[in-house]
Amino acid sequence: MRQSITRLFAIGGREWALLFAAILASIVFSVASPFFATAGNAETIARNSTELMLAGLGMTLLLAMGSIDVSIGILMGLAAIAVAHALLASVAPALALLVGPAAGACLGLLTGIVIVLGRVPAIVGTLGLLGIYRMGIFAILGGQWLSGLPVGLTELLSTAVFGLPLSVIVIALAYFVIWVALRRTPYGPHLLSIGNAEEKARLSGVPVTRVMLFTFVISGALTGLAASFYVANYRNVEMAIGSTLALDAIAAVVLGGTSIMGGRCSLLGTALGVILLRILQNGLLLMGVPSLWQPVVTGALLIGVLALDMPLSRLGELKMKWMSR
Repeated sequence: MRQSITRLFAIGGREWALLFAAILASIVFSVASPFFATAGNAETIARNSTELMLAGLGMTLLLAMGSIDVSIGILMGLAAIAVAHALLASVAPALALLVGPAAGACLGLLTGIVIVLGRVPAIVGTLGLLGIYRMGIFAILGGQWLSGLPVGLTELLSTAVFGLPLSVIVIALAYFVIWVALRRTPYGPHLLSIGNAEEKARLSGVPVTRVMLFTFVISGALTGLAASFYVANYRNVEMAIGSTLALDAIAAVVLGGTSIMGGRCSLLGTALGVILLRILQNGLLLMGVPSLWQPVVTGALLIGVLALDMPLSRLGELKMKWMSR
C-alpha cells in the first residue's frame, strides 16, 4: 500500500512511456496532417481534455477502490442541464460554476446509496442508473437542445490568472487537493486498502461504508465540475452529452496505471492518459477517420492495456509472494 501511495504523482516506467507515446503520436500526426501542429489545434485538444481530466480524476478514485461508475457521462449531462438553467436564470457565473459540482455530488450520493448501502454490484447498479438518468435528460430537455447559453461562465474560466487561464488553475487545484487527501490523510490508505481487499479492510477497522460513500460523492462532484466546464466550452447541452465519457475515462485511467482490480492508482498517469487519448482521437480525425470510429479506437486501446496489465499484475503478485518467503 505504501508503494501505491508514493506513486500518486511519481514518474515511473508507465508515466515515461505515456509521455513518450504522446510525443511520438504528436510527431506522426504532425507529419500526416498539416493542421495538427498548429496553435488552434493545440487549443482544441486542451479544450476537449478539460472535462475528461476531471471525470478521469473521479474515476481514478473509484477504480482504486475496486469499484466503477459507467453512468458518469449521463450524470455529467444532468449536471450540465442544472448549470445551463442557472445561467439562463441570470445566476452569477461564479455561482453557476459551483452548481455543477453540487448537482454532481447529489447524484454521486444517490449512486453511492444504491451501490454501497443497497449492496448492488457497481457495474449493475450504475448501468441501471444510466438508463434512469438518460430518461431524466430526455424528460427535461424534451428532445430539444439547450443552446445559445450566456457567455458569462465561458469568460470566467478563460480569465487569465498569473498568466494561466482560470480553467487550468481549477483543474490543477482539483488534482492537488486529491493528492493531499490521498497522501496526507487517512483517506488514501483506507481507499487503497478497500481496493486491495474490502473485507480485510473492514476487519482492520477501516470505515468502509463511509469511505465508499464519500468516494462516490467526490467522483460525482468532479464529474459535475466537468459539466460546468462543458457548458463553458460549448455553451449548449445536447441530448447525446457524455455518451462516450465513461469509456474514455476508464481507458485514460487504466492507461495511466490505475489498476482495474483496485488497490493502485497514479494521478500523473491519469493526466497523461487523458492527454494521449485526446491526441490520438484528434489526430485520427484530422487524418480523415470518422468520429464514429473513435469509440472503436478507445475500446481497442483499453482491451490492449488490460490484456497486458493482467499478466504483469499476476507476475508482480507471484514475485511478492516469492520474496516474502
